[in-house]
Amino acid sequence: MYSVLNRRVSFSLLIVIIVMFSSYKADSKCEFKAVFNFGDSNSDTGGFWAAFPAQSGPWGMTYFKKPVGRASDGRLIIDFLAESLGMPFLSPYLQSIGSDFRHGANFATLASTVLLPNTSLFVSGISPFSLAIQLNQMKDFKVRVDEFHSSQQPGLHILPPSNIFGKSLYTFYIGQNDFTSNLASIGVDGVKQYLPQVIGQIAGTIKVVLWMKEIYGIGGRTFLVLNLAPVGCYPAILTGYPHTMSDLDKFGCLIPVNNAVKYYNMLLDKALSETRTVLKNATVIYLDTHKILLDLFQHPKSYGMKYGIKACCGYGGRSYNFNQKLFCGTTKIIGNSSATAKACRDPKNYVSWDGIHATEAANRRISTAILDGSISYPPFALNHLCPSV
Repeated sequence: MYSVLNRRVSFSLLIVIIVMFSSYKADSKCEFKAVFNFGDSNSDTGGFWAAFPAQSGPWGMTYFKKPVGRASDGRLIIDFLAESLGMPFLSPYLQSIGSDFRHGANFATLASTVLLPNTSLFVSGISPFSLAIQLNQMKDFKVRVDEFHSSQQPGLHILPPSNIFGKSLYTFYIGQNDFTSNLASIGVDGVKQYLPQVIGQIAGTIKVVLWMKEIYGIGGRTFLVLNLAPVGCYPAILTGYPHTMSDLDKFGCLIPVNNAVKYYNMLLDKALSETRTVLKNATVIYLDTHKILLDLFQHPKSYGMKYGIKACCGYGGRSYNFNQKLFCGTTKIIGNSSATAKACRDPKNYVSWDGIHATEAANRRISTAILDGSISYPPFALNHLCPSV
C-alpha cells in the first residue's frame, strides 16, 4: 500500500516539475536579437581608431593577437555579452570596411563624454563623438535600415531586418571621461558640483532613447546602464592626482576620488529610478559594475590574480608601473635615453591593463556578474532570461 502511494506521489511530483520546467522555458525565451551600444573606450570595439587610424603596440595581445581598436589586451565587457548571447562582436558604426550590423552596432568611441565637448580632440584629447552624436548616429542608422528594406534593393546584406530594433538590448557605458577630465583642474569638490549636470544628461538621453519613435514605438524597451568604475584605484589617477598617504585607503586607492565616484553613482541610480516611474513599460537596469571592479582592485588574489593597482602595460615599475608621460605601447626619450612602455607577459594576473582600462581577465569577471544578475538593479539575469547564455 505504501509503495503504491509513494509511486503515485513521485509520479505527481514529476508531472509538476515537467510542467514548471516547460513554463519556465516558454516564459524565458530569449528575444534579444541585437545589441546597440553607446559609450567610451571601455566599450569601444574600434570606432575611434576607424576614425583616426593609429593604434599599434601590444593592444589586443591576449585574444586577438594584434591591435583591433580595443583599449585592452583582449575582449571587453560588451564582447563577452555579445558572445554570451550567441552574437558576433559588435561592429563599430564608424568602421567602413568589414562591418556587419545584422546583430547591432557599436557607437562608442574612445575618449567620448556625456556632455558636448567645448574643445577639439587635438587640444584636450576628448572625442568629438559625444553621447548626443552617438544617438544621432543611431537614429540615422534606423532611418537608413528602414529605407533600404522599403526599397527592396538587392545587396547590402550587412544590415539587420527592420524589426530588429524591438528585439534588442541598448547598453550605455559612459561618463568616466566627464569625471576624470575635470578632476585635476577643479578638484573633487568641484567635480561634485559638476556631476548633477552630467547625470542629468545621461538620464535625459535615456528618456530620449526610450521615447524615440524609431525604437520605443516598435517595442524596444530594454536598457542596461553601467555605472562609474572606482577610478581612485586606477594607476593613472594615483600618479596624476596630488595626494598624501592619508588620502589612501588600506588597499592603496584614493579615498576622496572614490568618494566622489560613489556620489556620481548615487545620482545615476536615483536618476534611473525616476526614469522608471515615468516609463513604466520600459526595463531600465542599473548595473553596479563599480562593486565587482572595486573588489577586484582590493582583493585580486580572491579572483586568481596577483596585481590590483599595478598596470600591466606601462613604464616605471614599482607600485603602479605607470608614467604620465609614457603611455602603453609608446616610446619616448626620458632623460638621456629612449624608453618604451611595454606590456607584461601575464595580463591574466592584472586588473589594470594600461593604468586606465581593465584587462580581459577583469572584463570577463565583470561580465559574469552582469550575466548572473548579481549586480543588476532591479534584478535582471541574462542567463535566466536567455537559457543559452
